[in-house]
Amino acid sequence: MSVKLSLESLEVLDAIASKGSFAAAAESLFRVPSAITYTVRKLEEDLGVTLFNRSGHRAELTAAGAELLREGRNLLNAANELELRVKRVASGVETELTIAVSDIFNIASIYPTLDKFYAQNFGTRLKLLREVYGGSWDALLSDRADIALGAPGDAPTGTGYIAKPMGSLQFHYAVAPQHPLAKLPDPLQNQDIMRYRSVSAADSSRNLAPRTSGILSGQDVLTVPDMMTKLQAQIAGLGVGYLPKKLAEQHAANGNLIIKLVAEPKPEVTSFLAWRSNGGKAQQWLIKELQRLNLEDLLL
Repeated sequence: MSVKLSLESLEVLDAIASKGSFAAAAESLFRVPSAITYTVRKLEEDLGVTLFNRSGHRAELTAAGAELLREGRNLLNAANELELRVKRVASGVETELTIAVSDIFNIASIYPTLDKFYAQNFGTRLKLLREVYGGSWDALLSDRADIALGAPGDAPTGTGYIAKPMGSLQFHYAVAPQHPLAKLPDPLQNQDIMRYRSVSAADSSRNLAPRTSGILSGQDVLTVPDMMTKLQAQIAGLGVGYLPKKLAEQHAANGNLIIKLVAEPKPEVTSFLAWRSNGGKAQQWLIKELQRLNLEDLLL
């Protein structure tokens, strides 16, 4: 027969260990001493072990009692946390929020906002996802995320979310100094570009059709996980392609890359902040703060 530990018996055990005696535990729990004694004896009988060494003046735990108390306190903490989370849900505060952050953003740039969020004491757990290209929209529409920060391009069809533009993203065509395209005159023509491998960050969409950009028909492609890996691959001369303007200019300034003009440049892309329209109080606070952020400050 399995024994079910009650939270009440664990609270009694905790009180005795903390206060040092059955009498002091009874006083702290507003119970009579006989009720405390009965609870402990019943627990010992159910478990078939001795929990306290009663030979001294203080109630000292046996090894079995100490182990039960150690694990029991974890259960008590979990129960208290569950009670608080249920109350928060009833008051319109989410227990958890997931934010999908574009891979062209420096994720650390939102840490000050998260720090301010935690200071509000919502008690909401936050989870950050790293999404590439259309993956931010995919995360939002498939309920993997509640908020998408930096979702690019046209918003997909669908309901249940709100999207506001954060600004426009500009891109430069960048090649390593040792790459053959670096030596060709500007602007680069498509027939020149397609002879060389492109580096592409793989769209992280799971349900929406993956998006691609800046790849010519028939061009060889090296597919990498995200924008930072794409940058490193282009610096290494493994391929060429578009990079966010700020990132390309930074690495062109230190000699890692050369920015090339192209005959058919990539148009600017709108970056969106989007969120589920059924959010609670914690999400509403976060959205208000995230809208204050400047797009330029978020970019890698």
